[in-house]
Amino acid sequence: MEYDTKTPPYSTSDKTSFAYVSARDRWPVIITQGIDDVHRTTMAASDPETEKEGKQIIADLAKLKYELQHDRQITPLPDDGYPDVAGYNKELQQLGNPHWFSVPWLFSECYLYRRISTCFTLSTKWQNYDIFARQKMSTFKSSRPAVLELAARYKDIVTELESKHTLKGSKTQEELEVAEKILFMEMCEICLWGNATDLSLLTSLSYEDIQKLQGSEARKASEKNIIVNDLGAAFEILNAAQKSGKSERRVDIILDNAGFELFVDLILAGYLLSSGLATTIVLHPKSIPWFVSDVLPKDFADLIMALANPQTFYSALSEDEQHAGKTSQPLSDKEVEELKFLFSRWSTFHGEGQLVIRPNRFWTEGGSYWRLPGIEPSLFEDLQASELVIFKGDLNYRKLTGDAMWDTTTPFAEAIGPLGPKSGIRTLALRTCKADVVVGLPRGEDEKLKATEGGGADSGARKWAWSGKWAVVQFCDGKA
Repeated sequence: MEYDTKTPPYSTSDKTSFAYVSARDRWPVIITQGIDDVHRTTMAASDPETEKEGKQIIADLAKLKYELQHDRQITPLPDDGYPDVAGYNKELQQLGNPHWFSVPWLFSECYLYRRISTCFTLSTKWQNYDIFARQKMSTFKSSRPAVLELAARYKDIVTELESKHTLKGSKTQEELEVAEKILFMEMCEICLWGNATDLSLLTSLSYEDIQKLQGSEARKASEKNIIVNDLGAAFEILNAAQKSGKSERRVDIILDNAGFELFVDLILAGYLLSSGLATTIVLHPKSIPWFVSDVLPKDFADLIMALANPQTFYSALSEDEQHAGKTSQPLSDKEVEELKFLFSRWSTFHGEGQLVIRPNRFWTEGGSYWRLPGIEPSLFEDLQASELVIFKGDLNYRKLTGDAMWDTTTPFAEAIGPLGPKSGIRTLALRTCKADVVVGLPRGEDEKLKATEGGGADSGARKWAWSGKWAVVQFCDGKA
């Protein structure tokens, strides 16, 4: 806490904030879905010990849900052998052992998922069980139309890049760079809007809902909703590094959601490597099941395996689909070829060390990224070696800014504190807004958005920033 901004954080006690809505409405649903998932797995278990432990986990999750819904005091985390437990429990004590509806939102939400994790890590048979895995892969499968559209687009782009024909010959260097910048911005915007299917927020998604959130038409319609866009500055950094002839040009991506969003993150990563804008991409997943849909190392492996045999993945019907009477819809030969092209390129990059997976338990600690230099100096130093560090999604944005009640005109560079100017880290946040905190807006922009339909002006809440309809892309050059 000593490293945090002194600007007060959003709290679950504020009934005009999304913090209160989350604690009251979203979290009980998420826990209930988790209980249902464990129940299904427990009922299918043939091992008596697995079944017995499964029933205990269900009881522990039900207890957590009861404590939350009845605004009980938040209890210390049980010691499951990991060092972050001490930090969580120390912070609880510093906060005065608060109740669920009178606690900083960021800390309580992180505590919620860390507490869920202990239900499994304290068991013997369930230690590596991902309570959210079913939902993540199901949602990726439901993203089929957008996945196929992007696979075809990616193959065309990469084939042209690798054949060296793209825009060369008749084009001047200046025209070439303009075209490369446009392509870079398109790839980053695909990556930005891939965050639309955040499972912790969209607790009941139909197949049709997912399709509406994805694909080129949805992205074009959303372009006007990027209220701050610093992609041009980020491109200039990578382009300058490439032109300088530096042999090692690394880009880091602090990942957010698995499934379709991880797919678009890999689209961006593959593009950066094929175009030469980066020589290495380091992906940073979480170490425990986190905020429902966040990426674990296994999610990367699962996605690659789905692309290795896409016909089986997309044609096979799940238990639920069979019960619903759905029929299998095989992929065409062209679609299979395009998806296998992705598998070939991405698995080669991974095998040759250009696409690296690097988890760190810091990403699932309870506090903000203001604490990074003090709490995890080796990770901070590692990120300084990168040309650009891309932070994906809403939670990473909340952690960058301390989830604090900044005035919306506060400069992004100020709100990210120790990761800002002179930090040695170039920070790019790609964020669709799904929480109250937002900075770097022009004066009057917040008021204008609040006045839109559903924007919250009549309630005193910043509801426009809760829906994922609006986005910010913000850059700070900490090496300048």
